[in-house]
Amino acid sequence: MTALRECSGWDQVGTVRGMTNQRIRPAVAADVPEVKAVIDAAFRPYVARIGMVPVPMEADHAANVAAGRVFVSEAPEGAAGTTRVTGLVVVEPREDHLCLDIVAVRPEAHGTGLGRLLLEFVEARARALGLPEIRLCTNAMMWENRRIYPKFGYEAVERRATGPYDRIHYRKRLD
Repeated sequence: MTALRECSGWDQVGTVRGMTNQRIRPAVAADVPEVKAVIDAAFRPYVARIGMVPVPMEADHAANVAAGRVFVSEAPEGAAGTTRVTGLVVVEPREDHLCLDIVAVRPEAHGTGLGRLLLEFVEARARALGLPEIRLCTNAMMWENRRIYPKFGYEAVERRATGPYDRIHYRKRLD
């Protein structure tokens, strides 16, 4: 079960099955190599399935971090005071919604509730920004996502091909 409490700014701490004291915070420049590593690990399995490199793997991670779009979850590691980025989201506020561009979780953290914690963070961020909904899209070949998002209140609103990408677009309206 996920417990989430808001802290100062965007810092949030939650407890995830098997992981205690998961902390979500804005990414900083020093996080860029781990941001890339988490995204590559999360999306690498899809390369063969969709027949090309997924868009998140080719994103300009340094630019996204510099623009304040990336929020990382981290957990304490064995050594005193060290942490490891275990997941992340890339979001961008728009005029009438929050765009959830990337959700990525290290494969070894799958099934722990970290994805849920990250989605709860995104929802809290949208609410704090006064935005009425969250929008995202996923590749139609990433069927795991097509099962997950509706469980969290997202509704499919459109299927559209953009170049070589067949995408399902979702939204979640916030009450």
